[in-house]
Amino acid sequence: MKILIQNGRVIDPATGRDERADIAIAAGRILSVGQVPADFHANRTLDASGCVVAPGLVDLCARLKEPGLEHEGMLESEMAAAVAGGVTSLVCPPDTDPVLDEPGLVDMLKFRAEKLHLARVFPLGALTRGLKGEVLTEMVELTESGCVGFGQAEVSIVNTQVLQRALQYAATFGYTVWLRPQDFWLGKGVAASGPLATRMGLAGVPVAAEVIALHTVFELLRGVHKAGSGARLHLCRLSSAAGLELVRQAKAEGLPVTCDVSVHNLHLSDVDIGYFDSRARVTPPVRQQRDRAALRAGLADGCIDALVSDHNPVDADAKVLPFAEAEAGATAIELLLGLALKWADQDNIPLTQALGTLTHRPAAVLGNSLGTLQASVGRIAVGGVADLCVFQPGEHWVVGADTLRSQGKHTPFGGHELPARVRATLVGGQLAFDRSAAHA
Repeated sequence: MKILIQNGRVIDPATGRDERADIAIAAGRILSVGQVPADFHANRTLDASGCVVAPGLVDLCARLKEPGLEHEGMLESEMAAAVAGGVTSLVCPPDTDPVLDEPGLVDMLKFRAEKLHLARVFPLGALTRGLKGEVLTEMVELTESGCVGFGQAEVSIVNTQVLQRALQYAATFGYTVWLRPQDFWLGKGVAASGPLATRMGLAGVPVAAEVIALHTVFELLRGVHKAGSGARLHLCRLSSAAGLELVRQAKAEGLPVTCDVSVHNLHLSDVDIGYFDSRARVTPPVRQQRDRAALRAGLADGCIDALVSDHNPVDADAKVLPFAEAEAGATAIELLLGLALKWADQDNIPLTQALGTLTHRPAAVLGNSLGTLQASVGRIAVGGVADLCVFQPGEHWVVGADTLRSQGKHTPFGGHELPARVRATLVGGQLAFDRSAAHA
């Protein structure tokens, strides 16, 4: 299949490319950017006039609900939602049902995902069996099945000796440990601690829950790092200004640490809970405005490496409950690009820089775990795989249940207007999403 994308504004944040150019694609790879070979004859031509052609988005946290909800066809719907949002590569946490702690489960997930010919799926393996925080998994076998790292999803490891051994073991083989920093005992609330949670009678999660967890893991990481090992740590979905400052210090110290923030914590604060709006029940909880401001600044200055959707579609019955009883989670993968550009508009962030938080910067977090894809995921590289997102800036649209392809329709951004919309998504040189065809 030969595809020609014409008249688009090609932006590649990894190289600083920003020019109007044509892109020729053949055999799943980018043949040229700019001058199209004279002997190139496209099977299909996409007119990208008025559109930006960017690398396919890389989302470091998106739950697909499989294994666990195969009977509902969740994988098909959530993968379709991903490409509708311009996401061509995504990382799924291990807290599926059953947990991704055995190679056979990882193989099954990757096989089903590949059959759909939509986005690329990179699973995280469970760090401990059953995410119970007691016995380490067989990381080597899980890596051979395709896991790009190991984490605990939302489950804290209470036993610090187990966490220390996990870091040591992962360091031996050069694996990355993915953790969301939250103290087990302090993290049992449903909203961010503060005056609003107190007035509403909601159990709070203090900033200390994040800070204590960060102090612990950094101290363990220092011990492993001093031993000369290749330990790497990725911190998932920071939520507080104090936590971000600790990460900043750790990076300045030279510890091998990366981190991300979710679109919810980037845009929302605790006042968005409103009158117990369960759509705003997310994990980690959205905090005060000063925390949101610090996270936005951290993403802009590069201390935070990536922006993630934290996509977690929740069934309607699990959301139409009192706030404290509702299931945490929200649909967001289709909103990732629009919310990133909304942040850029509000904070005067250059378009290329904003796109970098969704493309080459998250790809750099995955690093050599991408294997042969490392040189082309999150980039526009001649000879590399043709994973591309074509979107139209300035095409405003309003988020609503009827505009979302995900089976989960609950999002705190319902009714919000976003400043850009994806027109087409290519994965491996194949048209995985075409909005004009979808409307037809």
